[in-house]
Amino acid sequence: MPEPAPTSSIALPTRRNFIAATSAAAAGLAASVETSQAFLFRRSTPLDMSELPSSWIANQGERSIQSYADYLAGLRLKYVTPMQVIESHAKKKGSVWNALPPRSMWRNMGSSLKVTDKIAAQVGSPVREVTSAYRSPAYNRRCPGAKSQSWHMKNFALDLKFATSTSRVAAAARYLRSKGVFKGGVGRYSSFIHIDTRGHNVDW
Repeated sequence: MPEPAPTSSIALPTRRNFIAATSAAAAGLAASVETSQAFLFRRSTPLDMSELPSSWIANQGERSIQSYADYLAGLRLKYVTPMQVIESHAKKKGSVWNALPPRSMWRNMGSSLKVTDKIAAQVGSPVREVTSAYRSPAYNRRCPGAKSQSWHMKNFALDLKFATSTSRVAAAARYLRSKGVFKGGVGRYSSFIHIDTRGHNVDW
């Protein structure tokens, strides 16, 4: 007597296993993406905004300010704080307030801040003040001596004060640049130093 033909019930467990495995892989991928995003924008300690101008906070929105603080905290800098960067945006020239950088430009400042952290380590001094970082186009036009195509408007540039001479900081920046740590501008002024990561070297 011939054996009965195989039925479709034999294939069902295989199909179910495939669906289960596919679902597990998708869940794992989603978890991986969520983890990487959480690392990039990890939640920092809520920012104390009491020292920031209330009208600037109202213009920018507390949620946006905190989100940028979270991004800055995710850089894990040792010698410059998120508040020092944010304070540089909360400034006014005449009737024009500066603003936070657009989200699409956040990573530009990340590269410049990491270079700043290395410079601070090189000179053995934390950043005392970030006098200027991102500048909105309207705010940049109000800054004396600012170029119309300033790298501050692209969120690549920082003007910094350290508790040491500007000549020492500039020398440290140029040394690190010569070692390939970054490509960008180093400008020395009497009371502060300019650093940017524009992608090609220039000095003044």
